[in-house]
Amino acid sequence: MVSRVALGVALLGFAGAYAQVSINKAEGWLESAFAEWASDGSDSYNVYYTGAGASNVKVDGQLIRKYGSKYRVDVVGLKAGSYTLKVASVKGGKEGASTTSKSLDVKAHDRAGFAFSNNHVPGAYKADGTLKSGAVVLYITESTKNTVKLDVVTSSKGAVTECVGWQNILTAYKKGYDTRPLDFRLIGNVTDPEVTDKGDILVDMGKKEGMSMTIEGIGNDATANGWGIRVKNAFDVEIRNLGIMNVDSDEGDNIGLQQDNQYVWVHNCDFFYGHAGSDKDQVKGDGALDCKKSTYVTFSYNHFWDNGKSNLLGLSEGTTDGLYITYHHNWYDHSDSRHPRVRFYSAHVYNNYYDGVAKYGAGSTKGSSVFMEANYFRNCKYPMMTSMQGSDVYAGGSTRDTKNNPTFSSEDGGTIKAYNNHMEGSYTFIPYGASKYVLKGSETAAGSIDTKADFDAYVVSSRNDKVPNTVKSYAGANTYNNFDTDNSVMYSYTADSPEQALANVRTYAGRVQGGDFKWAFDNSVDDAAYEVNQKLKDALMAYKGSNGEVMEYASSSSVAPASSSSVESSSSEQSSSSEAKSSSSEAKSSSSEEVSSSSEAKSSSSQEEVESSSSEQSQAIAVKMQVASPMRYIAGESRLEINADVRRLNIFDVNGHIVKMSTEAVSQSSVDLSSLKPGVYLVRLVAGGKAYQQKIVKR
Repeated sequence: MVSRVALGVALLGFAGAYAQVSINKAEGWLESAFAEWASDGSDSYNVYYTGAGASNVKVDGQLIRKYGSKYRVDVVGLKAGSYTLKVASVKGGKEGASTTSKSLDVKAHDRAGFAFSNNHVPGAYKADGTLKSGAVVLYITESTKNTVKLDVVTSSKGAVTECVGWQNILTAYKKGYDTRPLDFRLIGNVTDPEVTDKGDILVDMGKKEGMSMTIEGIGNDATANGWGIRVKNAFDVEIRNLGIMNVDSDEGDNIGLQQDNQYVWVHNCDFFYGHAGSDKDQVKGDGALDCKKSTYVTFSYNHFWDNGKSNLLGLSEGTTDGLYITYHHNWYDHSDSRHPRVRFYSAHVYNNYYDGVAKYGAGSTKGSSVFMEANYFRNCKYPMMTSMQGSDVYAGGSTRDTKNNPTFSSEDGGTIKAYNNHMEGSYTFIPYGASKYVLKGSETAAGSIDTKADFDAYVVSSRNDKVPNTVKSYAGANTYNNFDTDNSVMYSYTADSPEQALANVRTYAGRVQGGDFKWAFDNSVDDAAYEVNQKLKDALMAYKGSNGEVMEYASSSSVAPASSSSVESSSSEQSSSSEAKSSSSEAKSSSSEEVSSSSEAKSSSSQEEVESSSSEQSQAIAVKMQVASPMRYIAGESRLEINADVRRLNIFDVNGHIVKMSTEAVSQSSVDLSSLKPGVYLVRLVAGGKAYQQKIVKR
């Protein structure tokens, strides 16, 4: 069960009459739903969802944004099912009239591929789409990227460090003492944070298992503008629903899996041009989504917009053992090459849409084994290529030229197995052992080409057919390892037909609703062009986002205490206030034996009010905060003194789990904590409609 306790200021009073909220658009998406409505003059709005066993669950205020006179909410973390969204007006702190949407169909993400091998579920979400137990949610906006805070456990003895700024939080997590799942939610157009690692946000888990992390965009306009994401030494990482553009980091990749990663899932992202690199083939930026020295990876439902080099796979691994990756349902939209460009790996590439590809689709080198299944190729110059043979050396001509034609730095070849792929338009493809092949869209006799030596791929008539070991690459004599028919390696999946894949890719690849950045390519020009599209480049450089105003304080249910940017929940989820303020982005240690964290927030009224809503997934409680705490921890005696008449007491460990609780009124004025193990705990007390919290360190 996931639950949330959000402590905020209960604003009281009434200001004016309520108008009925008019929902203009509402739709279910992939484990999410959204609604848009026009402003009716209310101060703010509360949004609730109902469905799949949950009833009237209030969503985080940060998920509600204002765009001029229009509001939008994106609700994430939903399991598949039918839902409704209720939008309620708030004036003077009082909730009034509400409108409920039509029934919305929320679909599950397609969790297929090697990233889900061995029962792993990458990221902060469970397989059903809801947050994992103990998950911490942090909101990153343009105004909070440098001030977002989180208390991170940074020693084996439970010492806690207050970390300020996104990269500093990630750096502290590398120590591995804090294993709570992390969910970073980006909202709007976010430019370079003050602290990065060579221009990238770096996810480095120090090769420690047991942690999991999601970096996700909210809605259709979440954008990483100017910076990339680099992942190394990490397990169970998910990156989703982001637009990435204008990257100018030292590494230059939009997203790069650098080394020693396992179980990584990157999906539903939009990849745009980066800044030009120093090499002549980097005019559109370096790699869009590259992977090196990592395994059990899935890249799916991503949209590549005219990228020059989409997916480099492998570099200097030096082995073909234990390297597994899946590419499925990606849209290669007029991108030029590397879809993927493979060294060493066993790669399953299925249900992708190659849409006007100027150079080549997939390329196999260095003994790699690539299974190309049920992909849809439209005007892809060379759908598949194997280094130093076939189209790589003939290049659409009749002369075998190994000096001028090769694409892959004259590396030894690998092997491509091809099944049920659809190819149309102008393309060249030489199958193994064929007497005829397709040359620039027309069938022609193989003639002098020995297609058992010079071939692009080995085509099979059944998915489970194996490639015999007599089939070898021209350079290097490498063979196919048949990983795709090995039950000890291969995962369970169901491939679409190429036509079904085309429809699914066009619908779901990239961000929600296809993202906020729209561009129409001219196929008559752009299919064959691989130079920078200057108009597209100019539009990306001028992009400033939709300028949505984040409604962090739009409701009373998800506002964190003013003294802290994170609220440590009673069981599973933590929410960061995205307006946390700090004069420094450096991490500050908190090591005293007694730390008070009572809020300094003040109510606009002396009246006390408690609002609550609960369901199987979440529970939200809004209470009036008080400055003076009626509890005191005496460290030397492991005792908590309480000076209040009516109270309920809960104590949580650093993972958000309840270690001591009382749901009824506590009568004693002293609570013995000697049975607690040494560590850091959060004590939360509710008395008379007021909430108090205090962090203690048990020695």
